[in-house]
Amino acid sequence: MTDARQQLIEHISRNAVFHGDFTLTSGARANFYVDLRSVSLDHSVAPLIGQVMLDLIAPIPDVAAVGGMTMGADPIAASILHQGAARGLAYDAFVVRKEPKDHGRGRQVEGPDVAGKRVIVVEDTSTTGGSPLQAIEALVKVGAEIVAVAVVVDRDTGARERIEAAGYPYLAAIGLEDLGLASGGSAQ
Repeated sequence: MTDARQQLIEHISRNAVFHGDFTLTSGARANFYVDLRSVSLDHSVAPLIGQVMLDLIAPIPDVAAVGGMTMGADPIAASILHQGAARGLAYDAFVVRKEPKDHGRGRQVEGPDVAGKRVIVVEDTSTTGGSPLQAIEALVKVGAEIVAVAVVVDRDTGARERIEAAGYPYLAAIGLEDLGLASGGSAQ
């Protein structure tokens, strides 16, 4: 395990895991919630996210850009862009809106043009896989080639299976075991 990954796990465990009674995006109930935005927008944690995610996606060749559905993916993509630049890598970032804008250029995918480019859809945490699949739908419409989905924390609640069934490789930097959260009897 890299030092950056271990530090990231510690930050997430300490500052982004909340215990209580929560309703997840899927509608399932859980006794804990991983709120990655609690740390992904923190100046000391964002660089760690970028480093860990760069290591995760490094084996995939010729990736031009990373991004996903606003808002969960935004800080992840920005962290990858900045840490990649620090390593001399040229990853652009993009943002996928829930709906195309009704003014200006009417775009749903914002950022540098991704038509014909190899992209990775990123997400902070993944429960059902719905957000990455929604981003993929918009990216396909603009002609991007989606080569993988990469998440910081996988809740092990079916996202991997759903995304892989749609034909996309699924990469996760951190799982529930890494955070000391047993999947036990509760939904994640």
